[in-house]
Amino acid sequence: MAPRFARLLRDSRVALLTMLGALAVIWAVQVANWLDDYRLSYEYGMSSGRVDELPDMLTMPLLHFGWDHIQANSWPLFAFGFLAAYRGMKRFLLATVLIVVASGLTVWFFERPDAVTAGASGVVYGYFGYVVLRGIFDRNLLDAAIGVVVAVLYSYLLLGVLPTAQGVSWLGHLGGLIGGLAGAWLLRDRAPKAAAAAPAAPAAPGNGSTAPSPGAALLKELDDLGI
Repeated sequence: MAPRFARLLRDSRVALLTMLGALAVIWAVQVANWLDDYRLSYEYGMSSGRVDELPDMLTMPLLHFGWDHIQANSWPLFAFGFLAAYRGMKRFLLATVLIVVASGLTVWFFERPDAVTAGASGVVYGYFGYVVLRGIFDRNLLDAAIGVVVAVLYSYLLLGVLPTAQGVSWLGHLGGLIGGLAGAWLLRDRAPKAAAAAPAAPAAPGNGSTAPSPGAALLKELDDLGI
C-alpha cells in the first residue's frame, strides 16, 4: 500500500471515529436536556450583549431545542465534519474552533437581547463553507471536486443565511459560514508544490541510464494535484 494512500486511510478512520464520537456526545447531552425540560438550552445557549454570556459560544453547538432540531443537524454535521476532517485532525480542530467562535460572536454582537440561540447548525454551515473552498485554496484536485459536488447538492443551505429565514438563527448560520470560508483560506496548505523535474537528456550509448517514461511523468503530475 502506497504511503500516501495509507495515511489517507488512517486519517479517514480517525475522522470517522471523531464524528461518531461528537454525535454521541451531542445526543447524550440532548437526552439530559430533554429530561431537564430543555433548561440547559436556555441556561447555556447563546444570548447577546452580555460579557458573561461569551463562554456559552462553546456550549451552544451541543444544545438543541427538540428532537426534530437535533435530527435535522445530525446528518449534515456528520457528513460535512467527516469531509472536513478526513485529511488530518490538526487543521480540522483549528477550523472547528474558528467556526464556533465566528458563529458565537456573530450571534453575540447582532442577535436581539431577548433571543437564546442553540444548536449545531452554525458549525454545519462552517464545515460546509470549509469543504467547498478548501480544495481550491490547497490546489488539491480531489478536495476541489468534493467541494464542487457539495456546493451543487447543498446550495439550498445558503437560504439559511438570509434574514428572511424563519424559525432559525440565520446569524449563527452566517457567522459559521464566514468562519468556515475564512478557515479554508487561513489554514490552506502553504507548502510549495514540487516543481516538475526537467526532462533528462538522452542517454549516451552504453552509460546504462534511461530517460523518464511518459507514464512516470503523468503519475507525478497526478500526485502533485493530490490524487
